[in-house]
Amino acid sequence: MGEFELIRRYFQRPGGANPAVALGIGDDCALLQATPGTQLAISSDMLVEGRHFFPDVDPEALGHKALAVNLSDLAACGARPLAFTLALSLPRADEAWLEGFARGLFALADAHGCTLMGGDTTRGPLNICITVFGEVPSGQALLRSGGRPGDELWVSGTLGDARLALEALQGKRSLPAEVLQAARQRLERPTPRVSLGQSLRGIATAAMDLSDGLAGDLGHLLQASGCGARLDAAVLGTLLAAHAASLDEAARLALVLGGGDDYELLLSAPVAQQAAVQAAGRAAGVPLTRIGRLEAEPGLRVVDAQGRQLDGRYTSYDHFA
Repeated sequence: MGEFELIRRYFQRPGGANPAVALGIGDDCALLQATPGTQLAISSDMLVEGRHFFPDVDPEALGHKALAVNLSDLAACGARPLAFTLALSLPRADEAWLEGFARGLFALADAHGCTLMGGDTTRGPLNICITVFGEVPSGQALLRSGGRPGDELWVSGTLGDARLALEALQGKRSLPAEVLQAARQRLERPTPRVSLGQSLRGIATAAMDLSDGLAGDLGHLLQASGCGARLDAAVLGTLLAAHAASLDEAARLALVLGGGDDYELLLSAPVAQQAAVQAAGRAAGVPLTRIGRLEAEPGLRVVDAQGRQLDGRYTSYDHFA
């Protein structure tokens, strides 16, 4: 099977395209038509075998995750998905693998009305790069830079479960089979909070998705907003869904603050918007938890119920550290 037969068989689909895609696969360029009064939101992510996923990962789950991590970026900006491109490096044209990968990829794409409109394939180490395109009403994109002292900090869903699964798969931790299965689902099939992100426009002052871990990702928001933050350790400890009861506070905090691969949303909002934030979560069917607040004093502080700062330096994943 040659390159163009591979594309035609597994990635070129007749009909069902988002109307914003004026021209899709088959030409030198694709053409994307944004709705008047909107801005395009664009994000790229790369997944590399051995770095972002295990060689034996289910290809259907990998297809899902490859697009999910990009849709999560659109969610963080409050954008509606339109289309995406796929650059795929493959060691060989494995038909069973390609069928599973495409199935997982397109199931998520169809769920969000996001059309594959082009890309590239080549022979080489397994490497997946997706660029996603969305749109957001002009001037309404959620950014990292809008947080202000006094704003409350919220996160969606649960945190730390993906890291728990990773440590178990690496042989660093032993988990019961049913716990590992649930945690691995969070690692390999994250749910991008696209609807929630759109619901938070006009409510949140700042937002971003959590890909490298809460502590490090929050640090980016703090830097962009020129703020510090105080987080409630007792609340953070409740965010780990899988196996939490068997772990002490320090272990739970390490997973929640430094875990990574959560793909939940972190946001700030004024206290007066508390009810609106909760309503946005209910509308999207996603639980939201208030974890702390922004402060004028720079830095990140994790405090106990008595307001005492906990010792410990919490870090997140860094590809080049």
